Formats: sequence, structure tokens, C-alpha cells
Amino acid sequence: MSYRQNRSLGEPHWFELEAGRPPGLSERVHHWLQDEASLTRRVTAACPGRFRVRVISQCWGRVFNSERQLLGLGPRAACLVREVELLCDGRPQVFARTLMPAASLRGAARRLALLRDKPLGAVLFADPHTRRERVQIARFQPRHRLFDVATGHVEVRPESVWGRRTLFRYAGKPILVNELFLPDLLEEG
Repeated sequence: MSYRQNRSLGEPHWFELEAGRPPGLSERVHHWLQDEASLTRRVTAACPGRFRVRVISQCWGRVFNSERQLLGLGPRAACLVREVELLCDGRPQVFARTLMPAASLRGAARRLALLRDKPLGAVLFADPHTRRERVQIARFQPRHRLFDVATGHVEVRPESVWGRRTLFRYAGKPILVNELFLPDLLEEG
């Protein structure tokens, strides 16, 4: 998918993580984006106070074309979309948007639809069979659809934020996790 097509859909230009650090990305932020461990665990460790997950929404919803392609979905495939914030002392550190195709929520993976305020990472990384298949990174600006959702609860709205999306295989089924790194996290850590 070309950059022009992504912009028309309100999406940023995605870079493959393995291609190296894109222009304008600091070493500190790049370090967070390329970390392969549980982001939940790392944010919890960086939080000097109370960590919690706040569920913004969880419902059957629309996916972007590039997400549909990564997940290998047809145009009418249903996806459960879960949007949460990882908070430290009530301050948003990370906005996460997880896409779980209906076909992925069968068998052992059914539990993903019932997480409520439990961190997804606690489930994914507890299973030694979970596989990280692909990681892409992008810079989100106000013209991108997820920017408004991700920064809506931030006290001072930044000019842009960096994020990543990871295609996981959990219980043999695809799950796509988008994580946008908010200014408070990067100042702390």
C-alpha cells in the first residue's frame, strides 16, 4: 500500500521495524519501539506509582485496509476491536488498539474477548507458543485517525506520537496489536 493511499484512509506511513530507524525518530523512542518483551511489564516497571489498564471501548468494529491486509481478512470479516490506555497514577502512558478477528476468538483464544481491565500482554506473553510475526512502526499526527483517540485523554496534546503495530499468533490465530507511545511515558522513561 502506498503512502498516498494510507493518508487518504487517515493512516500514517508504516515502516518495517527491521528496516532501521526512520528519519525523525529519536534513539530513546526507537529503543521503546523495538523492545520485544512485554510492553505492559516494561510500563509497569517504569511506573513509580499505581499501574492500571483503562478500557476505552471493546466492540465489533471497523478496521483499516492495511490492518485487514496484515490479518489476512476479507472485506466483510468481523473484528473485535479493543482500545485501552495503560496508566501510571492515572496518567496515560500508552494507547493500545487490539484487533481480534472473529475467527481468532475460538478455542483457547476465546479468553481474549473476556479480558476486561486485565492487560493483554499478561495473556500473550504467558503463553510460550505466542509468536511475534511482524512489527511495523509509524509516526502519528493529527491527520491520522488513531491520533485523536490516543491523545484524547492527554493533558497537553503533542504534535505527534510514535507507535508500533505487531502481528501476533496466539493459539495459532492472528491478533494485531497497535501501541502508541504517549509523552508521559517517554518523559519518565
